[in-house]
Amino acid sequence: MLYQDKFFYLCHIPLSAEGPDDVEIIDKAGDSHAFSDLFKKYEELRSHAFNEDGLYSVIRADKIYVLLRTTTPDQAKTEAFEEARPGLVTNLEHRVMQDKDKNAVQILRDVHDVDISI
Repeated sequence: MLYQDKFFYLCHIPLSAEGPDDVEIIDKAGDSHAFSDLFKKYEELRSHAFNEDGLYSVIRADKIYVLLRTTTPDQAKTEAFEEARPGLVTNLEHRVMQDKDKNAVQILRDVHDVDISI
C-alpha cells in the first residue's frame, strides 16, 4: 500500500464552470488545527446563501464553494467540480425559471447537456 498525504482544500466553483480547470483553490490545510480556520473561512464564504432559517440554499448561491480532503490540487479540482455539478445545474435551472436567464440556458445546454427552454 502506498501512503499519500491528504490535505483539506477549499475550492470555489463559478456558476459558469465548464470543468475542473475552472475550479479555483482558495486555500489548503494540512492538519486539524489549520482545518478549523479553513472551515471558518468556508462558512463565511457560503454565508450569503443561507435563508432566514439558517439553512444553506444552493439557489441563493452566487458562488459555490466546496471543502474536501484529497491528495493533490488537481484531484481537488476534479472532485470539487464533480461534487458541485448538481448544485450548479439546480442553481442555473432556477435562474432560467425565475429570471428567464438566457446565459444560464446556454451554460446548461453547452456544459451540462441539459436542454431547457424559456
